[in-house]
Amino acid sequence: MTPRFPSRALALALFALSSASCHKPDAPAASAEAQAPANEVWLTDAQIKEAKIEVTTIDEQEVDDVILTSGRVTFDDMRVAHVFSPVTGRINKVSASLGQRVRKGDPLAVIESPDVGIASSDLSKAQADLVAAEHDYKRVKGLFDSHAASEREVEQAEDAWRKTRAELERARQKANLLKGGAVDMVTQAFTLTSGIEGEVIGRNVNMGMEVQGQYGGGNAVELFTIGELDRVWVVADVYELDMARVRVGSPVAVKSVAYPDRKPFEGKIEWIAGVLDKETRTAKMRCSFDNADRALKPEMFVTVSLQVDQKRVLALPRNALMRLGDVTVVFLETGKAADGRTKFERVPLAVDEGEGGKWIPLSGAGIPKRLAKGVRIVSAGGVLLSTSG
Repeated sequence: MTPRFPSRALALALFALSSASCHKPDAPAASAEAQAPANEVWLTDAQIKEAKIEVTTIDEQEVDDVILTSGRVTFDDMRVAHVFSPVTGRINKVSASLGQRVRKGDPLAVIESPDVGIASSDLSKAQADLVAAEHDYKRVKGLFDSHAASEREVEQAEDAWRKTRAELERARQKANLLKGGAVDMVTQAFTLTSGIEGEVIGRNVNMGMEVQGQYGGGNAVELFTIGELDRVWVVADVYELDMARVRVGSPVAVKSVAYPDRKPFEGKIEWIAGVLDKETRTAKMRCSFDNADRALKPEMFVTVSLQVDQKRVLALPRNALMRLGDVTVVFLETGKAADGRTKFERVPLAVDEGEGGKWIPLSGAGIPKRLAKGVRIVSAGGVLLSTSG
């Protein structure tokens, strides 16, 4: 018998069925890559290498070796003199110019003042009154001894004598005060002199200027500032929280925005106040610095770094902190995804970034419990993570 063959239509149907059974559709994972959750970023090993992402383990570190605070440059109080006029009058001569070096007792300015003449007149009058009162007392005392005067008259004469003697002492003290400068009682000229050796750093006088005396009851103006700038002080605030770790003699470094490329100025803590400011809860601290090049200038604001004792606590590297808008975050390595990519989770936290140096202590209410010892955290290259996801 001749074998029977299927019809042409049946043959085409069998061929189509055979082809379909040999070519199965791809798995869903191959057609669409799995997506990371909103708070995670998944990266391949190549992406991690290209972004130079480094991961470290959270552990205990030596932290808080540096305390940062703000400070202000001031004169060394023992090397500066603020010169005021003790008399009211008019400037008729200026002897010292800005930047000039003067010695103790050198003239700074001459003031024409009626106070000088008044002081001289008061002294002479007090001397004359004392002589007259003494003579009157002796006369009354002689009369009393001769039984020609009463005891009351003697006491009154003695009281008047004592009062004139006290008035003479007052006038003499005032005259001696004016003689602290050079006084010419004839011309009523008072010469303002320097009380220390140093440089004329400030001058607020001009020829013909009227000045108010310190003892005249008005608001006296500082006329000259004499001092040395080769050594200055920096006064800074220490917060109550850090008081136990700040000690006299500890090294200090200050940095000024005026010299961004200059290495910090180095000095030591010389004094710490014994009381706190009730408003700011801070204590004043004074440091001393050599300033031979006059770079640090009085009233300049500086950043003060205090070297203090270290403590060993759980901490993360400062480089691990990332800013996303107003939020500070870190990225944790949490394992592998199904497709082999490494998972990094974004975790927000609140830390005091002013505390510590290289390491930030993990303490306070703003630290998630997940940031524990042994957790793997991104310490470098987190820029790619912060811009992904």
